[in-house]
Amino acid sequence: MKTLLAIALFCGMMLPALAQDVPPPPITKADELLTCDEADARIKQMKDDVDASKKKLEGVKAATKKAESDLATSIQALKTCNDEIYSLLGVTEADVATYRQRIGQLEGNVRGLQRLGNDALADRQDEVKGLRGTLNEMARMQIALIPEFFDRLTNLNRDIKGLYREKSIKGYTVGTWAENRDCLWTIAGRSEIYSDPFQWPKIWQANTDMIKNPDVIQPGWVLAVPPAGPKTSEEMKAERQYYRKKRAAQDTAPAVPSNTGTSK
Repeated sequence: MKTLLAIALFCGMMLPALAQDVPPPPITKADELLTCDEADARIKQMKDDVDASKKKLEGVKAATKKAESDLATSIQALKTCNDEIYSLLGVTEADVATYRQRIGQLEGNVRGLQRLGNDALADRQDEVKGLRGTLNEMARMQIALIPEFFDRLTNLNRDIKGLYREKSIKGYTVGTWAENRDCLWTIAGRSEIYSDPFQWPKIWQANTDMIKNPDVIQPGWVLAVPPAGPKTSEEMKAERQYYRKKRAAQDTAPAVPSNTGTSK
């Protein structure tokens, strides 16, 4: 810049009367290589750029000032609106702040549970139910009608529903028939297993290494319990084969004579 000013000053001294309309030189051309006209043109361009920047800055300042004024007006209008809503609901700003904090805590607790795996979450269903109770309590409050809380309560309701898990039973130890009435039918019907005795083939097919005859299981065996769900094609095929063999055995069994003796 000092070089450019020196060139311009020198040229002004040497050629005071010449005023030529010379385009600005390329920005890649160094100041010390400029002619007098090029130096004048570059200085003029720099001045024009500074003037344009100042004009833009003034425009930005004016826009900022207007935006600040509009924001202040909006904030006041919002406060007036909130004051009217609080008055209708019979609550204060302190009540709203407390409610807002409670929602934040509830959201934090839900996020913490969402990070858990299915098994860990299944072990904390009491906590999930507690969150549901808290949400229901808060949703019944008059303050829940304030617009800023509607979406948050709706999202919490959805997220808490997504936390419910059924605790999966991975193994079952067979008890005795005398004490527990344990067979594949009754085991599948237990509430902690499937609550459906017709699902017994699932347990059979998951334990074919031990169970050769589904009518015979031994006390003390630890049976694998597959996840609940519809029977697979293989499980249904095994079930059909079992019943066919069962009917065939019954059809070929010798008839048992009935007691038709008469008294004398």
